[in-house]
Amino acid sequence: MSIRVRFAPSPTGYLHVGGARTALFNWLFARKEGGQFLLRIEDTDKARSTDEHTQVILDGLTWLGLDWDEAPIFQGARLARHQQVADQLLKEGKAYMEEDAIRLRVPPGELAWDDAVHGKISFKGEDIRDFVILRSDRSPLYNFAVVVDDIDMQVTHVIRGDDHISNTPKQLAVYRALGHATPIFGHVPMIHGPDGKKLSKRHGATAVGDYQHLGILPEAMRNFLALLGWSPGGDREIMSKEELRNLFSLDGILKKPAVFDTTKLEWMNGQYLTAKSAEELFPLVHAELAKLDLDGDRDAILRAITAVKTRSRTTLDVARQVAVRLDAKFVTLDDKAQKEIAKDPAGYRDMLAAILETLKKVNDWTAEELEHVLRNLAQRRDAKAGAVFQPIRIALTGGTVSEPVNELLSVVGKEAALRRLEAASHS
Repeated sequence: MSIRVRFAPSPTGYLHVGGARTALFNWLFARKEGGQFLLRIEDTDKARSTDEHTQVILDGLTWLGLDWDEAPIFQGARLARHQQVADQLLKEGKAYMEEDAIRLRVPPGELAWDDAVHGKISFKGEDIRDFVILRSDRSPLYNFAVVVDDIDMQVTHVIRGDDHISNTPKQLAVYRALGHATPIFGHVPMIHGPDGKKLSKRHGATAVGDYQHLGILPEAMRNFLALLGWSPGGDREIMSKEELRNLFSLDGILKKPAVFDTTKLEWMNGQYLTAKSAEELFPLVHAELAKLDLDGDRDAILRAITAVKTRSRTTLDVARQVAVRLDAKFVTLDDKAQKEIAKDPAGYRDMLAAILETLKKVNDWTAEELEHVLRNLAQRRDAKAGAVFQPIRIALTGGTVSEPVNELLSVVGKEAALRRLEAASHS
């Protein structure tokens, strides 16, 4: 059997992280099994469906690296097919007319399936009752249209959120009425916020596109989403696209709801940022710098990216820190820096004066030489190295955390560094 799965979003809004996770699971399963990943745009809600929303969904999938194998199917274009199948069921006596609508006969008895995630799930036909498959205006109902479409698209596995479990018995009744074998169903857990409630905007961003604009890398988002409700076994967390594909299985999908932890996502993104070269990050960072009206020398930007990327969580973080190193106007004292200065303002200015005198004499402005010079200064003043390093860090960045100070000085450059130290010593 050639495996065929589908992702079937409605183009009535953005690509939600829950939908993206469902698409990813389908894509991973298809690629792992050598099958096909299909797209169906369920645009039957004409009032709310738009081409712009469709494009946002396609762009989101592309950003995540999820390619599809055939041209997307648009459900709204299949109205005549849905009507044809409903009329056939009516003709065969498996459905009947009621108030100009067509209603499916649901025979009594068990409607059950062996769910790939939850095991056997069973409903009683008498509890489902006969339901409308074609409205009086001849438009199809969801549970009917999806079955017709899945049959025509030769879908073998339906992997979707477990909020669809209640829809499945009705769909089984349609499959049975059409005399068609049912696909394998697998219902994946819902995604909750940290408070245990269904993920929503009150928890922050919920659209994949939002995270792209917040500086999350697609490979980090893909890795993070894969681990929302699926486990490869063991304690592995950072996995490439190829590793995810090779390890993925329906058996690894968990039953309990997954928790969307933004802190965890940003940590994971930081791991990917660290692993990337400055050259790889340059286009993303340069675009953010342009928004700040800053267009520095390429080599200077690359040096700054290299210096800050390991302490960044997003590409926006990288860009902000790069901007601070390239232009003094982006330096503002944070609370910790202000408290540090307030402990001993006179001592802070005195140390800056000594640092200035020492650094003015440095001709070989390299990280190695600067560290040597600064440690010698600390020894001469019988001070700890940190007592020399921290005033420099505060004067140059406005904060108390940065890359090693000798590297910071090297990145900022001699003239700019001396200007900032001079200004700080008189502030």
